[in-house]
Amino acid sequence: MEILKVITPRGLELKGAIFGDNTNDIVLVMLTGICSNVFQNELLYTTGKLLEKNGITCIIAHAHDSFSCFAYSDFSIGKQRHAGTFNDDFNMVYEDIESYVRYAKEKMGFKNIVLAGHSLGSNKIIHYLGNTPDDFVDYFIVSSPVDIMHWWQVMPNIDKCFEMAQDWVKNGRGDDILPFMFGGFSPMTANSVLGFYNAENLKNCPVLSKQGETDSLYNIKPNGTFLIGSKDSVTGDSPKGFMETLNSWTKHPSRNQVIEVKNASHIFFGKHNEYADVVLNCVKSFLKEQDLVPV
Repeated sequence: MEILKVITPRGLELKGAIFGDNTNDIVLVMLTGICSNVFQNELLYTTGKLLEKNGITCIIAHAHDSFSCFAYSDFSIGKQRHAGTFNDDFNMVYEDIESYVRYAKEKMGFKNIVLAGHSLGSNKIIHYLGNTPDDFVDYFIVSSPVDIMHWWQVMPNIDKCFEMAQDWVKNGRGDDILPFMFGGFSPMTANSVLGFYNAENLKNCPVLSKQGETDSLYNIKPNGTFLIGSKDSVTGDSPKGFMETLNSWTKHPSRNQVIEVKNASHIFFGKHNEYADVVLNCVKSFLKEQDLVPV
């Protein structure tokens, strides 16, 4: 694994991680979720290593500040923990993804791009794929996306975070990190909390809340896979049904597939190898359809 630096049109340096090199024709670009980077999310590292082992390059695409990693005290467990993504600019999602995709296509010379996402990273790639005029992406893998307004209703500490974030931003403290975990799991700046709540561009999976848009899903041009854990608590009583509904909103549902990993949670805890295996098999299936072979 090596560190990858990608410059956005606005001049921000995004720091990602790359497994493998550009000696083959295909790369998987994976957008991370909230509080997630390759250093503290084993799911990302496991997937990258498995793809590299099988001759497929993998870029873990960290967003605005998710490369950052810092320690904090979690008094609920009495231990120090590490986290990333305490500061994100959700208005820049399209530009961030496009920067990674163009880097892979134009700077590294990959002929085929698979765009993947996990959790909020999936909402991000849905937004990009549903709005880009380009045909850079050949296949997608959406895993564990979130219905943001439903998520806002069921996660702990949300109302408290929102009220404090409003007050802090009003008093010029928008860049300060709130003193307790957003949603019970993620440190986050006041600006990021409000940005998350107001991220209309990411409210593209409104299966449960019915609050959002589905045009982005319908406008996705490449075929792909919807991947979910059977015990994903963020997707209601039927995780697979949640994903089947999302697929039904695409233009050609029969060309996509919905895959459920049994007994896996939203973050695939204890199931990272199973998740990586599914991602690898999806890429291999795409390669077979295109009559391509990884190096």
